[in-house]
Amino acid sequence: MAWETSGWQPARAEVSDVLVQESQRAFMSRVYGWMFAGLSITGLVAMFTATSETVLMQVIQWRWGLFLAQLGLAFVLSGMAQRLSGAVAGALFVAYSVLTGLTFSVIFLIYTSASIGNAFLLTAGTFGAMSLFGTVTKKNLSGWATFLIMGAIGIFIASIVQVFVQSPMLNFVLGCAGVLVFAGLTAYDTQKLREMHAGTGYSSAAALSIVGALVLYLDFINLFISMLRLFGSRRD
Repeated sequence: MAWETSGWQPARAEVSDVLVQESQRAFMSRVYGWMFAGLSITGLVAMFTATSETVLMQVIQWRWGLFLAQLGLAFVLSGMAQRLSGAVAGALFVAYSVLTGLTFSVIFLIYTSASIGNAFLLTAGTFGAMSLFGTVTKKNLSGWATFLIMGAIGIFIASIVQVFVQSPMLNFVLGCAGVLVFAGLTAYDTQKLREMHAGTGYSSAAALSIVGALVLYLDFINLFISMLRLFGSRRD
């Protein structure tokens, strides 16, 4: 009888592993779905705004207010996500995507459309490769966390300085550092999110997947900005 009981253990472990993998796949599918939806909204809003001189001038006039609203929404969504319903979290994420699209519209005044498209393709390829790496690697990437987070904070502060200084060298350094940091964060966050697939404490699975989408969305956006800094061709 003891032999029969022990004989079931490998089978139970295999079934458990399969269920965990299915749960991870379903969760990450929702995360990527929301992320791609957010990126699509941002792109469409940015392109529409860039074609309307009236709207674009309003965005330029209120750019700092829009920037602060973006920060506020990001903090609310990430900080209060555990208490939010899926519908509220989804609405906040869509609103954040729209605001990002509005602020991003000004890049069409700075860079050529061709270089924006090339930067997007480079970003998509890099993001996909690093997200795949974070999915398949057996290496625990948690050791990267401190370096990557400190790097992201440094880039954020230096980016604000760059707004006022407008140094080509600083812009190049920010581009190189941004590609390294946000490519690394893409792999790290993908691995971390896969471990969160059955996370507790959230009011709904939808809210958890939307928070995950926001994390990867921000990685993609910041990686795109870094690619533009390195490879974007400025308008004459």
